[in-house]
Amino acid sequence: MKKIFAIGASNSKNSINKIFATHIANSLNDSEVTTLDWNELVLPLYSPDLEAETGIPAEAAVFKKMIEDSDGIVLSLAEHNGLPTAAFKNLWDWTSRIEQKFWADKPMFLASTSPGGRGGIGALGAIKNIISHFGGNVIEDFSLPSFQQNLQDGKIVDAELSAALTEKINSFQQSL
Repeated sequence: MKKIFAIGASNSKNSINKIFATHIANSLNDSEVTTLDWNELVLPLYSPDLEAETGIPAEAAVFKKMIEDSDGIVLSLAEHNGLPTAAFKNLWDWTSRIEQKFWADKPMFLASTSPGGRGGIGALGAIKNIISHFGGNVIEDFSLPSFQQNLQDGKIVDAELSAALTEKINSFQQSL
């Protein structure tokens, strides 16, 4: 059984990206899914001065351990003003201070969604462009536009989007 770490890169209690990451992860065969709980990762805003004074928060090490303990990662990126959320970027900053390549070359399914028609494509593109420098091994990526209209009752309702996502999930499954 493969261990999948699902991350909705938003600290919103009602994160649609957490729902989407979990949806993708639960679509994988023969897998055990662990979903990131942002309530366990409350971190101060990164600064070199704070790091020098207090060190790296234990929460960053917990996050890194969750990555290390997984066989694959499903990361769905929320978008604020076309970029990844500040909470996710802050977690990234702290964790990269432990080890720059903290994603540990784990196979990744990079996703995004939003209530609007762009589907978080700005955040997806930004992270896709830099993640390999931090040990990210992106196997597949997918953006789901108009979350509330396209994911209902646990299913992608648009046939073309559903077929495209299923194809990418199957490809990711083969990399695990």
